Amino acid sequence: MENVNGGRRVLDCSAARFAYNAGLAHVKDMLERGDEPEWSYYGLRRWWNQVKNTLAVDETTGEPWWPENSKEAYNSGLESLADALKNFSKSRKGRRKGRRMGFPRFRSKDRAVPGFAYTTGSFGLIDCDPHALRLPRIGRVHCMENVSRRVDGAKVLRMSVSKRGGRWQASLTVERADLPIPPPPKGGSVGVDLGVKELATLSDGTVMHNPHALRSNLRRLRKAQRNLSRKRKGSNRRRKARAQVARLYARVANLRSDALNKTTTMLARTYADIGIEDLNVAGMVGNHRLAHSIQDAAFAEFRRLLTYKTARTGARLHVIDRWYPSSKTCSNCGTVKAKLPLSERVYHCEGCGLVIDRDVNAAVNIQVAGSAPETSNARGGSVRHAHPKGGTMRHPAKREPSGGESRVRLGAGLGNEAMQTKTN
Repeated sequence: MENVNGGRRVLDCSAARFAYNAGLAHVKDMLERGDEPEWSYYGLRRWWNQVKNTLAVDETTGEPWWPENSKEAYNSGLESLADALKNFSKSRKGRRKGRRMGFPRFRSKDRAVPGFAYTTGSFGLIDCDPHALRLPRIGRVHCMENVSRRVDGAKVLRMSVSKRGGRWQASLTVERADLPIPPPPKGGSVGVDLGVKELATLSDGTVMHNPHALRSNLRRLRKAQRNLSRKRKGSNRRRKARAQVARLYARVANLRSDALNKTTTMLARTYADIGIEDLNVAGMVGNHRLAHSIQDAAFAEFRRLLTYKTARTGARLHVIDRWYPSSKTCSNCGTVKAKLPLSERVYHCEGCGLVIDRDVNAAVNIQVAGSAPETSNARGGSVRHAHPKGGTMRHPAKREPSGGESRVRLGAGLGNEAMQTKTN
């Protein structure tokens, strides 16, 4: 039964890819003729329903083969094409954030990730069978976890099925009533300094180890990719070698995801106020000596996970301005060093003689900066007030905000305030 279902899933993936490529060929043909194609999702669906009996036909018998698969498989391929064309159009007009998107390309059987989605039909959970899912045309598919407990009575709106690293995965989109925001945890406040050597250093001295998922598996990846490059294209040995490379990359992604999820879950469930920095990751990877390690640490994913998890637990996430010198500032007296090379892992303050770990010092400054709208050091003094001799004032001093657009904001904002429901 599992082999049959596996074969059916492959057919649905092929159907989605076929509809995607057919729709893209139709759009390109109309553009070459000077016509204006209707490339919205519903426009592509209308076109597919008109031509499917002539496109999806067996060359030998002349019989249409599209009824062998679920209609949702074709619709998911057309939906992906419509999204790709919409992103291309918005990017070209400057209405889309992020990198510039090019015109969609045809999906290859070897390179494209097999996948399809269901939005209508007889799909979802199976009564009295918590470790299974029902898929149209496929039937019952066994799952490795209790799906019924994960859904917990919510309404299933969409099911996305994909194959990654040699394993089939199903992602369920559910709808449930908004839960009331719980009171924040009783762990107080904490500052989090993200790093490359260690994943996260907390202001209380706790260190979260970085598994270095990619670096620890890089030797095996290189060996597997060399083995793949020696195989003849189209051979069974090449197919097995590609599967081995895919499994290694899936292992890297799983190791990284496991460390990030465990760390962010612990923070969201323990502390009431969490301060992190608004890191400019795109600028940091410009340092080619550290780009590999920075991307392996996945700072952006850490912040994304922490944002929605703190909204669930009621904790408050404070995002510190990226220009705040948390590493160069003394957490005891507020003195700011002019230079602090990365090789210097212990912070030595020339003003008060403080000797402290560099990352712990930064985490303490982030914690204090997130505790008030105006950034201050651990002693309550503003780090923005310059001393006439080049240092900073030790005691707090009232100061009017300077005007101008170039003024650097050192205060903290709520990083998850948009996700938390306001109650009267």
